[in-house]
Amino acid sequence: MEKKIFFIDFDGTLMRDDKTISDKNRNALRNAVDQGHYIALATGRAISSGRKIAKDLGLTRPGCYLVAYNGGTIYDFAADCILSRKHVPIEYASYLLEAATEAGIHIQTYSDTQVLAVSHSKELDFYLKKTGMPCKITGDLNSMLYEEPPKMLLIDLEHKERLEEFQKAHAEWEKGKCSSFFSCKEYLEYCPLGATKGYGVEYLCQFLGIPIENAIAIGDEENDISMIQKAGVGVAMKNAVQHVKDAADYVTEHDNNHDGVAEVIEKFS
Repeated sequence: MEKKIFFIDFDGTLMRDDKTISDKNRNALRNAVDQGHYIALATGRAISSGRKIAKDLGLTRPGCYLVAYNGGTIYDFAADCILSRKHVPIEYASYLLEAATEAGIHIQTYSDTQVLAVSHSKELDFYLKKTGMPCKITGDLNSMLYEEPPKMLLIDLEHKERLEEFQKAHAEWEKGKCSSFFSCKEYLEYCPLGATKGYGVEYLCQFLGIPIENAIAIGDEENDISMIQKAGVGVAMKNAVQHVKDAADYVTEHDNNHDGVAEVIEKFS
């Protein structure tokens, strides 16, 4: 049997719309590891959020990995260690913080264990409810950036066009400094240059000695395209946005609410 590695997005892919994970998907993940395959949970979320989900799934054993912060950090669950880490330089993070604040757009970043924000907002509450992460309110802009952050996240719950306008207005500044993309219609992510889920595919395949053609990547949103294109088999969920489907080799018959991940594992393992 050839060993495969499955890169699996969280929100809109592994998780149902209510943020639960079905028994069928759980069993498919565990069975894949039991058979000697590898699982890499791939998300824009922080390590602490990924750890919590992996523990619930029983995936903290050998063969299980995390691609966090959209490829900014790669983590080995069983060894409890970070294999690769990238950061946004302070000067770039400061620029984004000031620009977003001036534009009236919520922006937040992260420490190793918490979300960092200047003040409470409906956007922050939405994010915390969705991820279950703890939060620290810093009170001022400067105290948010006491170290280089893993990424910066802009949130607008009602007007994606405001985020699109911000991204467009700062496109020239961004070149050669960092990468921006949408992880859902409410979230505009600014990540370290070279930090993508596609980088996570390359890194873990090399680290584990797995041919990249034996990598299967599953996702539904714009930030999943890099890993879908990089993997030997790129899979878009039935509920994926059209750009993701256009980039994929296979589109699932079932969506995230009906065990699409289990379908992929059963088909390609």
